[in-house]
Amino acid sequence: MDEHQIRQVRDFNRTVTRRIGVLTDDYLGRGRPLAESRLLFEIGRGGAEIRDLRARLSLDSGYLSRLLRSLEAQGLAKSRRASADARVRQVMLTRKGLREIEALDRRSQQFATSLLAPLGAVQRERLTAAMAEVERLMRASAVAIEPEDPGSADARACIGAYLCELDERFETGFDATRGPSADPDELVPPAGLFLIARLDDDPVGCGALKVTGRDVGEIKRMWIAPSARGLGIAQRLLETLENHAVALGVDKLQLDTNRTLTEARALYARNGYREIPPYNDNPYAHHWFQKRGLQRRT
Repeated sequence: MDEHQIRQVRDFNRTVTRRIGVLTDDYLGRGRPLAESRLLFEIGRGGAEIRDLRARLSLDSGYLSRLLRSLEAQGLAKSRRASADARVRQVMLTRKGLREIEALDRRSQQFATSLLAPLGAVQRERLTAAMAEVERLMRASAVAIEPEDPGSADARACIGAYLCELDERFETGFDATRGPSADPDELVPPAGLFLIARLDDDPVGCGALKVTGRDVGEIKRMWIAPSARGLGIAQRLLETLENHAVALGVDKLQLDTNRTLTEARALYARNGYREIPPYNDNPYAHHWFQKRGLQRRT
């Protein structure tokens, strides 16, 4: 890792935390630290399930409980068991809590204005564009890619969304039973591998490897949720699949794709996949690709 890049990240963190006032217990002048204020925003006007708050904010149960107890002691929130499922606890803002998030919202708006006001028009555009880019890249860095049981609930949800999208995008629709197989038992080692990409614990993408010969594999089930596109997840999935292919002894990777999937074709082309004659009779494929020499990486 580049030392200059690491130093820049640390400098940036110090500048931001000082400038936005998170180092005190009086965030936005409302007499409480940032963590409690942020929790109020996340609970919101409609309330939230505690397990969802824990996932969204990446907080451990003990710390979240202490924050909620503090908000309840201040008369800002109250928790209860969900009527539909007694195992689920919900938290709602009180009337006082609703008034508080309105005050916080006004203060936050004023603070954002105070950051921009001293700058000229060009500087404001540069700052907000840089903030958007930092936010996008921070989201990208939070994505975790890990092997997954292809029969798990998250895997089934990703594959279901993938199949639905193909059905919508293909000119003739899509029937998975007509194409080459990619059954769950074909996507577990040593026969293959299934990967899930998660952002804030939510599945946002998948990809699979199917070993089809002594040193040949096939890329299958590559899909990214629309909400997570543009974060470089497909590139990371492909690289991870290639690394696992090497570990499984695969030297040549193949894949087929439909002509409507222009993004996929561009991804494979820039990663060294070359178009080849058809190697299967997939009725939905218009392009076939191959990449050789994976074992030379070792």
